[in-house]
Amino acid sequence: MSKTASAQFGAPSLPWLIIICGCLIAAITFGPRSAMGFFQLPMLAEKGWDRTTFGLAMAIQNLAWGLGTPIFGALADKFGTWRVLALSGVMYAAGLVMMANSDSVAMLHLGGGVLVGLGVASGSFGIVLAAFARNVAPEQRSFAFGLGTAAGSAGMFLFAPLSQGLISAYGWYDTLVVMSVMMLIIPVLAIPLRGNSSSGSAQQAIYRQTAGEALREALGHRSYLLLVSGFFVCGFQVAFITAHFPAYISDIGIDARYAVIALALIGFFNIIGSLSAGYIGQRYSKPMFLVWIYLGRSVLVTAFLLLPQTPATVVTFSILMGLLWLSTVPPTNSLVAIMFGTAHLGMLGGVVFFSHQIGSFLGVWLGGYLYDAFGTYDPVWWLGVLLGLFAAVVHWPIKERPVDRPTLQPAE
Repeated sequence: MSKTASAQFGAPSLPWLIIICGCLIAAITFGPRSAMGFFQLPMLAEKGWDRTTFGLAMAIQNLAWGLGTPIFGALADKFGTWRVLALSGVMYAAGLVMMANSDSVAMLHLGGGVLVGLGVASGSFGIVLAAFARNVAPEQRSFAFGLGTAAGSAGMFLFAPLSQGLISAYGWYDTLVVMSVMMLIIPVLAIPLRGNSSSGSAQQAIYRQTAGEALREALGHRSYLLLVSGFFVCGFQVAFITAHFPAYISDIGIDARYAVIALALIGFFNIIGSLSAGYIGQRYSKPMFLVWIYLGRSVLVTAFLLLPQTPATVVTFSILMGLLWLSTVPPTNSLVAIMFGTAHLGMLGGVVFFSHQIGSFLGVWLGGYLYDAFGTYDPVWWLGVLLGLFAAVVHWPIKERPVDRPTLQPAE
């Protein structure tokens, strides 16, 4: 085992309290929104709405998540992570309660869409991982990012059977209320993550830049723009599956319990994939690793669509997709930190994630819209395959190195 690997698994320098609390927050915030697909059919059956209506609510949620992430990232960079995470718990809880009590489409879109989306944004990976980056040495950063991402995966793994079990036992309304109460623990867990971009133990040469200057620098950097465009595809693919896979499984005549099994398997193997991604990204080319992830997704979806669709192929697909699910997050966030440092990582990582959420919006909305138009999800599946090939191409030329800053002077 290399020195770096030894350090990662036993180094006292790792801020374990910050990492553990950040991982718990990632699991709690990612869990309920990843289980939204289980609410679609029972909620629509009671309300009389169509899948386009629910799909638009989830699309708005993803868009609000994306729009809010760079804003909340910039606020966390300036005013402190704890304040933003505390706000996350309040907004998330309020959104779930409003979604439960929605007696109109507007309330569904405002609660389950806007408020839940903003709640996830202010407690998202970008906020948590930026706090990790400020307190973890650069050589351990990818590993720490893998832990944080794996925790989000664990949330998906836990909340898939939990949400379905609660819905079966108590109904969708009470399940949303129970989940809203869970969100109120986030402000307590966030206390160790207090601090902003000027704090943290992993200090580096920090350049005097305003948020606007940092953003202009990033948007003029070719590798950053390629990273932004590629992450759009990740959002399209995973959001479509999260929102529509339970309904898709029902449509192809497979027992509904396999929807729970499928999302739980994606969540479980996502833990393995995320941890592996953090480990691999610490040792090999992050851009090339991303190329192989997106190629792998396209090949996997193609095989799933062309082979006979049985419970066995659903399980196999879920396991393999789980390995590729959020394995994009550690190398993507690590590349942003390598290019620009950690001073504005919350904001710059948030901009990359905003692209991800534009993709999520389209994946979720098109899933419902095209299903209502054609009676099948196949057009969106195949569009995801093509986009995966596009993502592989755009990640290939990304340069894994810091941006050149010849005109800036280090802060004293």
